[in-house]
Amino acid sequence: MAELTDYLKGFAVTFKKLFEERVTKEYRGGMAKPGQPDEKRPKVERLHGRHVLNRYEDGMEKCIGCELCAGVCPAKCIHVRGADNDPDNPTSPGERFGYVYEINYLRCIHCDLCVEACPTQAITESKLFEFSFTNRNDAIYTRDELLVGDDGKPQKLPWEDWREGEDELTSGWMRATSPSGDHRYEGVVQWSEELGYGVRAPELGQSAETADADADAGTSGGGDA
Repeated sequence: MAELTDYLKGFAVTFKKLFEERVTKEYRGGMAKPGQPDEKRPKVERLHGRHVLNRYEDGMEKCIGCELCAGVCPAKCIHVRGADNDPDNPTSPGERFGYVYEINYLRCIHCDLCVEACPTQAITESKLFEFSFTNRNDAIYTRDELLVGDDGKPQKLPWEDWREGEDELTSGWMRATSPSGDHRYEGVVQWSEELGYGVRAPELGQSAETADADADAGTSGGGDA
């Protein structure tokens, strides 16, 4: 009898869900027919998605081929090889540039450690994670696919479903208002400009949020008085 009661309790939980607000979105991966909904769920600002290799505003590549990202990667999914810049036609501002840059997305766990290790903010992560592959070769992104275009925008590959705004807030932790928990750097820009975006604004800091909350509390308190 006790087992039957347990079964009924389980079914009761399922039955109650029928009347709750649904959170499932009608998402069809950008392949919806006319009239069909195709909606993504909102994403958090610091979401770790598909990587991009950035350029400076003058068009030069930020990657200097130091291989720190490959060294820190716990999944061993990044392969980098540096080469010397041509003095007459340099690719990056430094002595070297990333001649080979590959990310194997069959291994990548999107931990963002590569972004944290990069000394030039060359590698960042966008908010795109809706991409899938039908073969192994497509899953291994090359330098030519990761590098942003002449307009600074990420390249949109056939199997990716980009939507508006998914390239705007790359690697939110990098723009954190208090890196390493040091309050002295809250709201201070410590990253270079990017082609097509300029200098990205820092996040709204905890101090600002606390101040707003205190102001709201003070207003409420004043009204009660």
